[in-house]
Amino acid sequence: MHKPEVIDPAITYGTFPVVFGGVMAAGIYGIGHGWNPVATAMGLTAAVVLTLLVLERIHPYQEEWLHSHGDIRTDLAHNLVNLWIPEVYTVAFVGGLTVAASWLSNALGMKLWPAHWPLTAQLLLALVIGELGTYWIHRLMHENAFLWRFHAAHHSAPRLYWLNAGRFHPLDLFAQYFLALTPLILLGADTRIIALHTLFTAAHGMFQHCNVKIRLGPLNWFFSMAELHRWHHSKHLEEANTNYGANIIWWDIVFRSRFLPRDRKPPTEIGIGTLPNFPRGYWAHLLSPFRWKDIEESARAN
Repeated sequence: MHKPEVIDPAITYGTFPVVFGGVMAAGIYGIGHGWNPVATAMGLTAAVVLTLLVLERIHPYQEEWLHSHGDIRTDLAHNLVNLWIPEVYTVAFVGGLTVAASWLSNALGMKLWPAHWPLTAQLLLALVIGELGTYWIHRLMHENAFLWRFHAAHHSAPRLYWLNAGRFHPLDLFAQYFLALTPLILLGADTRIIALHTLFTAAHGMFQHCNVKIRLGPLNWFFSMAELHRWHHSKHLEEANTNYGANIIWWDIVFRSRFLPRDRKPPTEIGIGTLPNFPRGYWAHLLSPFRWKDIEESARAN
């Protein structure tokens, strides 16, 4: 009797700080000591995947979310395709942005990025700066009818589990990636910071969507984690149009969109309340912004 009573809260409250904190500490240490930034970020991200696969089975938040809702193939396709978003961004923009950053620094006669700071402090600065753009594009995608077409696929998920972290229309994800990293590169952040920011975003995103019973307590005032994000996937707009932060919740606090009621739990039936027949397949998701009238007519027919 006593063992479960001890283990359950230990996993609930300890999982995120121990696993996520350990992964980020390993990344900061390794990259700071000369490990290959890209390989380090990829390896530690894989470690998070394996950990969540186990935790979702032994300590789930919702038992019914453990079973496929006909979504695994679609989510796998999203994740595999979206793995190439960073490559597309790098080929198309990083070279030009790096030249622009050098020109800007020379024109101002000073280094804009505090490269002499400890890596942890640089990463925190990168999160604050990068999140401002992603906060607003995310919020606009909820508030603007045209942009919502590209974000709806993410909210069509019938359950939350770690693989939802990559369930994005490529144009949606590219916009968020562009707005997060472009200001960092223009300011002169180097490859180490970009890799750590990417690692943080990937690992946090999987935790944010995972089907693991976790609690953060006061850390919910820093991270935009699962307890907050489950409300963001509510079918009710007044609940879903909140908690826009991808990694940190600070900009939601500043712009008054943080939402974490204490009088009830987040809904377990999630999705898009106004579009119950939203298409489920990957190719249907890809084409959905361009056949929006058909999707709306299907909802009215329902």
